Amino acid sequence: MSDTSTASEPPVVVGVDGSENSLRALEWALGAAERLGSPLVVAHVRSDALQLGAARIASLGPSPELPDTVVEGVRNVVERGGHRIPVRYESLDGSVTDALPSAARGARILVTGSRGHGGFASLLLGSTSRTLAGTAPCPLVVVPHEARAVVLEGGAEAGRVLLGLHTEETPDEVVAFAFEAAHHRGVALEAVTAFRLPPQPSAVAVAPAPALQVPPPLPLANEAEDLVREVRRRQEERLRPFAARRPGVRLVPTVVPSDAAGLLVEGSRDAGLLVVGRHHRHRLGSLFVGSVAHAVLHHAHCPVAVVPPVPQP
Repeated sequence: MSDTSTASEPPVVVGVDGSENSLRALEWALGAAERLGSPLVVAHVRSDALQLGAARIASLGPSPELPDTVVEGVRNVVERGGHRIPVRYESLDGSVTDALPSAARGARILVTGSRGHGGFASLLLGSTSRTLAGTAPCPLVVVPHEARAVVLEGGAEAGRVLLGLHTEETPDEVVAFAFEAAHHRGVALEAVTAFRLPPQPSAVAVAPAPALQVPPPLPLANEAEDLVREVRRRQEERLRPFAARRPGVRLVPTVVPSDAAGLLVEGSRDAGLLVVGRHHRHRLGSLFVGSVAHAVLHHAHCPVAVVPPVPQP
């Protein structure tokens, strides 16, 4: 059953290939589309063999289009669920890494599984999802495979939204996406800002011989506390306008002198969604995925949203 009132909204697009991992992504995308009041586009890029066969048949003259068995199978799964949103099914040609970004132009989000057919079971992230993280024209949500995912009490909708925030470098659109996600899911938003303590000046001195090298001294306690307070102040300033626009979202600010990627991966164990930026504004090249985004895509236990920056004019 569908509700045509949502048909004019930007869609949620999900890439499927019939694998168990892509069906997990489909389930997540259906829930997201219903929360957002958006239609869903289920996109399947046909195999090279099917594309070649269709081209050969077409060259012989007018003929019925070859059926896409993956799309038909997924259609049956969706219809059995009785979802109340418009769903459109598309069979695409070309490479997956070209066809899905094209299908997702103007979409609210693009959703994929972390691995598809043909991937090695030992791999944490497939090559397709890794490439899409750097090329998707809209936020990309990568749903982890079953072996890596955690099961939360309350189901897939439970768990807070976790935001990886660098106070100077994370683009506004990443922060806004996290607030909107928490709002629509009805959960808290934890904003995590991690940073490294600078070494003491004596730590940069070069020892005259390896035998004389000693571990660098830790910063004095009061200096570390001052730095934490300063970072906490900058974080509060950065989040204030977004919190004002979404006053119903319970904000949990976290400032920790630690490794950002490791902290976010550990926090993802009881989170419902982890949000990071694709890369920082000062870095060049739309295909670049930052080190934190790269790490959490490989190791997070919950779905990861990688939000691209707004294209510069």
